Amino acid sequence: MAENPVLRLDHLGKGYGAGRPLFERLSLDLAPGAYVAIMGESGVGKSTLLNLLAGLDEPDSGRVLLEGTDLAALSDDERTLLRRRAVGFVFQAFHVLPYLTAEQNVALPLELLGVGKAERVARIAAMLDAVGLSAAARRFPRELSGGEVQRVAIARALVHRPRLVLADEPTGNLDPRTAAQTLALLRDQIKANAGAGILITHSKTAADTADLIYRLDALGLAPLATGG
Repeated sequence: MAENPVLRLDHLGKGYGAGRPLFERLSLDLAPGAYVAIMGESGVGKSTLLNLLAGLDEPDSGRVLLEGTDLAALSDDERTLLRRRAVGFVFQAFHVLPYLTAEQNVALPLELLGVGKAERVARIAAMLDAVGLSAAARRFPRELSGGEVQRVAIARALVHRPRLVLADEPTGNLDPRTAAQTLALLRDQIKANAGAGILITHSKTAADTADLIYRLDALGLAPLATGG
């Protein structure tokens, strides 16, 4: 029997209003361990899609189901709690807090979830080790390179073992070599956690690190190729 999907998009549709669709009939299932890239021209709705997947916006039609839960059926508070527990975000702009050390930034999701101190310390140490930053645990972002700061962001996004990881152009500010290392790390960690991941990118090189590549347009998601 096939595993239940981590994420299911069921004929998802969103528009500008007044009958102007941004996209419609968008369907996709992501099983545990799946990692896909979504490409598309500017203005096609990639950011809107991310907001729908995170429960920050509601579709005009169809459903987003995270581990079988219809996000639109939840209250705002319930969506916030589900997001905090089950979703990890990695952004192009990093969004780490400059006044916190690397380990303090990584600790934030666990503190919000009320994870006990002993488990919190162990998870932070393991996550920093996984991203190669054990020696930089007590350094502030200003003391780290751009690639190191992005690794802090990845560690923070994954330390609470989310079921769904959403990465929005996570290597846009990095040089090619650091970008390749960052993408490999992101992929490996998603697979290790048996979650599911979506990479939003304009870069075919970045997209090729995913299992599958899709193009988003007004008619939905079309598979382009098998990635790495």
